Amino acid sequence: MSKRKVCVVTGTRAEYGLLFYLMQAIQADPELELQIIATGMHLSPEFGLTYQQIETDGFVIDDKVEMLLSADTPSSIAKSMGLGVIGFADAFQRLQPEVLVLLGDRFEMLSAAQTALVMRIPIAHISGGELTEGAIDDSIRHSITKMSHIHFPSTDEYSQRIIQLGEQPKRVYQLGNLGVEAIRKMRLFTELELSEFYGFPSNKLFLITFHPVTLEVQTAEKQIEELLTALDHFPEYNIVFTRANADTEGRIINQRVDEYVAKHSERARAFFSLGQLKYLSTMKYCTAVIGNSSSGIVEAPVFSKPTINIGDRQKGRLKANSIIDCIPEEESITNAIHMAVSSSFQHTLNDTILKYDGATTSVDIARTLKMIDLQGLLQKSFYTISEV
Repeated sequence: MSKRKVCVVTGTRAEYGLLFYLMQAIQADPELELQIIATGMHLSPEFGLTYQQIETDGFVIDDKVEMLLSADTPSSIAKSMGLGVIGFADAFQRLQPEVLVLLGDRFEMLSAAQTALVMRIPIAHISGGELTEGAIDDSIRHSITKMSHIHFPSTDEYSQRIIQLGEQPKRVYQLGNLGVEAIRKMRLFTELELSEFYGFPSNKLFLITFHPVTLEVQTAEKQIEELLTALDHFPEYNIVFTRANADTEGRIINQRVDEYVAKHSERARAFFSLGQLKYLSTMKYCTAVIGNSSSGIVEAPVFSKPTINIGDRQKGRLKANSIIDCIPEEESITNAIHMAVSSSFQHTLNDTILKYDGATTSVDIARTLKMIDLQGLLQKSFYTISEV
């Protein structure tokens, strides 16, 4: 009996980290054939050529779709999406996947989704139904949901939102969160190993990831400067930055971060990609997570770590009580950090109630992809919620 071809597309370091155990589960199943397409930042020297980590982990990349232009303006992102459609069309024609797996809400995934839609390839979408009202990701995510045929949301609330968008309930499988599952499975670094890697102690450490807010116009430089100025109020803390993604205005953030690190080289480091192991290990031992990344919302609470969530990028996501929202201004960020490191707030973290969880998510998704009947999936009917 022929194996079912399941094609996974990955374009960023963070996304690959979430997909790692799912890719392993697909690869290990004798009835499934894993296909991998690497694209986006994975193929960019500027972002560390992170496709090499995929290969180091023992996976074979079946195709590479070059789509990033050497710019971060809105027009260059739009042009990159067009290049992506062309590249994915060629890759899908060659690989002939039976199911396409896409995670999240980035523009690379939108290019893959619209190509698969036209080429009649069923799409399985992970992490649909979520909200990030401050970024174009929100519209991209919902668009991919409407082009998809199988849905793997992280929570019951997100499941209901997918159904609200008109998707059939029988095609929505709430099997947990891949990021939380990864935390539960990985053997993380010890505190000593982490300190040796960075070259400074990890017991007083901030982990910072700050991305552009893509629905705002030319705010990135001002916002990152407000954050960096706030950090100057905490000279006793070491700092690890992970640089911004390839989004509009991402380069100015990275430039300011690099300048800050050069000025504070004794206590600050910056990376395009730490890899999932080092990133989660840093999160485990850090004092606080700071920025506007989804990892501060989803993964940090698992470690009972406080998150200072800056601005509107993650507006709308389910948030644990360990998350402190603030506006992107120096005073607000400084006050939020003081609150996060205070003994009174640290004491409350023992009672963190998780909004996301997962234990066997990757295996359950792989099993669903194997067992689901693909016949008739492409002909979708709109599900109307009856009024009570």
